[in-house]
Amino acid sequence: MRRATENEQADDAAAAGGGTAVRGHTVSGALRSCGAALRRRFRAGDLGSLPIVLVLATVWIVFQCLNGNFLSPRNLSNISVDIVGTGLIAVGIVFVLLLGELDLSVGSISGLAAAVFAVLNVNNGVPEWLALILAVLTGTAAGAVQGYSCARTRVPAFVLTLAGLLTWNGVMLAVLGTNGTVNLDEHGLVADLTDYYFTNDAVAYCLAAVCAGAVFTFSYLDRRRRTAAGMPHRTLRHIALRTGAIAVVAFVSAYLLNRFQGLPLALLIFLAVVAGLDVLLRHTHYGRQVYALGGGVEAARRASLNVIGIRTAVLAVSGTMAAIGGLFLASRITSVSQTSGSGVLLLNAIAAAVIGGTSLFGGRGTTWSAVLGMLVIQSISSGMAITDTPSAAQLVITGGVLFAAVVIDALSRRSQEARGRA
Repeated sequence: MRRATENEQADDAAAAGGGTAVRGHTVSGALRSCGAALRRRFRAGDLGSLPIVLVLATVWIVFQCLNGNFLSPRNLSNISVDIVGTGLIAVGIVFVLLLGELDLSVGSISGLAAAVFAVLNVNNGVPEWLALILAVLTGTAAGAVQGYSCARTRVPAFVLTLAGLLTWNGVMLAVLGTNGTVNLDEHGLVADLTDYYFTNDAVAYCLAAVCAGAVFTFSYLDRRRRTAAGMPHRTLRHIALRTGAIAVVAFVSAYLLNRFQGLPLALLIFLAVVAGLDVLLRHTHYGRQVYALGGGVEAARRASLNVIGIRTAVLAVSGTMAAIGGLFLASRITSVSQTSGSGVLLLNAIAAAVIGGTSLFGGRGTTWSAVLGMLVIQSISSGMAITDTPSAAQLVITGGVLFAAVVIDALSRRSQEARGRA
């Protein structure tokens, strides 16, 4: 058993680019070692984003076969804008899930933030930029209050935020008053969030180049750090292949978007926020603390981590993202009403984070999980719409995908526990 373990570690090092195995000097040997490492990762429950990518590809293929317009530039552009509002809320949910908690108040906070903006700007004449900032800060404050209360009382977040769901919804109704609905300026700042497109083709292609360059840069810097520390690392060939694959996806997406109206401003903001928060989570001291707290609260306390501060900050991030998402949702319909933030918004936001690969048990997931999960949910919604499928079927299919994601997450964790990796 000891020899087998050492052999597995050697293969993992070769697949990751450790450079010590002779097989890594040949293409076929590298492929064999990568395949062996991949199989061991699957047995260990480390599936990564492969399952959700396969699900997304399957959804696209099925709906394209049912209706040839599904993968048209127009429909893909609409999907890229429709995912932003709920997707931003789902990104905040990812932070909470990393702690092994759940925030049920994000829907109400998103509606409250939109109501604050609408009443300040439309009813009271406050400049849009100032009303927007105050609306976002409203979400931050609501999340911080819940986070501090949760950390101090040690009440599970889903219980406390359930109370928040009712409270913030009541506050939203009070802010809107008797009018019930406030229409936004269709040519204003908030309306432009989802209505503005960069018609110059170069903008989309430049964004694609920046994305590919960023992936290569971060991968290369990570390789250098691992090399200096004597840890297994990716080979330059692996980094180049990974960057090339992402570049192909990015430039094809840019081409398709340019065939309709160009790069949507909403998509640009969404990707920038997701990338920035991904760096915050995976490359900063704060992010490492969040993952550590998700791995075990008691262990985090014994390691002298500021548990109260981290929990407060995480719920504040969730509230902030809910507020920003609420503004994008209001921008899409240029109005705010008493139903804002209600319906299946909360369920879709949570489902997007979980379907994308964020663990319900905490400690595993990235902000990009929300993007993948939201793509699946919105693709199903869009496909149902263009094929005239009843909306009930959409809920059933989305629920089935969510159930499968939860089962995979549970089985993955069980496999990791069996190998002592959880």
